[in-house]
Amino acid sequence: MTMTSAFTTDEEREAILDAVREYAEAELAPFAIERDETHTFPREALHRGGEMGLGGIYVREESGGTGLSRADTVAIFEELAKGDPTIASYISIHNMVAWMIDTYGDDAQRSEWLPKLTVMSEFGSYCLTEPGAGSDAAAISTSAIRDGDDYVLTGVKQFISGAGESGVYVVMARTGDTGSGARGISAFLVSAGAEGLSFGALEKKMGWRAQPTRQVIFDGVRVPASAMLGSEGQGFAIAMSALNGGRLNIAACSLGGAQWALDRAVEYVHERVAFGEPLAEKQSILFTVADMRTELQAARLMVRDGAQAVDEHAPDATMRCAMAKRFATDAGFDVANRALQLHGGYGYLQDYGIEKVVRDLRVHQILEGTNEIMRLIVGREMLRPAGSVSMRSAS
Repeated sequence: MTMTSAFTTDEEREAILDAVREYAEAELAPFAIERDETHTFPREALHRGGEMGLGGIYVREESGGTGLSRADTVAIFEELAKGDPTIASYISIHNMVAWMIDTYGDDAQRSEWLPKLTVMSEFGSYCLTEPGAGSDAAAISTSAIRDGDDYVLTGVKQFISGAGESGVYVVMARTGDTGSGARGISAFLVSAGAEGLSFGALEKKMGWRAQPTRQVIFDGVRVPASAMLGSEGQGFAIAMSALNGGRLNIAACSLGGAQWALDRAVEYVHERVAFGEPLAEKQSILFTVADMRTELQAARLMVRDGAQAVDEHAPDATMRCAMAKRFATDAGFDVANRALQLHGGYGYLQDYGIEKVVRDLRVHQILEGTNEIMRLIVGREMLRPAGSVSMRSAS
């Protein structure tokens, strides 16, 4: 089934989620352990997902996307992550790039890139983090120096998902002087074939092994001024606006991976007998499973609340997305880790898939803004002076 319009009825929503579930069960889940072991990036499976509309889930329909709400988007990412959190998370990053081009690009940029990105015939990468600028994103040093009708980019980006596979890179670079902070950052679209663009070695990671992560190196990369996304000095605002959705998507991926692990744990405790009775009949096991399910549901409701805030352009959307990301990624990792514990020694074995999900979900507490930064966002909002009463209150 191809996703071609926003959800308007419960029946449509269920039909699309069924299609996504079928895709995840056919294209992702059966190969997740093997791809993790062999570090295989599933280009063809992603192409087939693009044919369904998974490459531009919240890109506007008039731009060739699916045009779905953020509330519907998080439900899709939860289903994808039940198949493989690694690939679901990459699809999230790709969608961030497509959305940024749709939202901030001009007609020429949209017509050049979105037809390829929305069907995932080409992939996109988001280049913000640098070796010396992680959480302090406004401190990036990659420079973009104006030279006639061009800009010349020089610097290094770190931890870039899809590096070496993507057709386009959204790059945050400094167009202002070194003391200009966030105000001096602009965004650029850099094609994979640009002269001077190269990549570091594949990072050896704890999880997310089926998607490539590398440095992206800009050695005097020359791009036309028309490659600037938005206006000069708008780059940091563009990057931060994209992160609201990215944080929700990653939170939803944590929910999906953890739900899969919980489902496997429930099956296991029914099958496993210890001390003469099934594990499922032991009160301690019942309490553990009940807590796992409760925490996931609480996290799911927070993610839905954050998605609603983005859909409604609520003034406290950033705070609500930060709360959802912090809570859901912490809960997701904890639930997956407890699912491993319930499996005992078998949970530590690769064949069961539980240890892979634990490894994959751990990084969700770090990327798209560490969970410490999420707490900083919420805490600062709570302690703002007059004018933030509505944000400090429960909705």
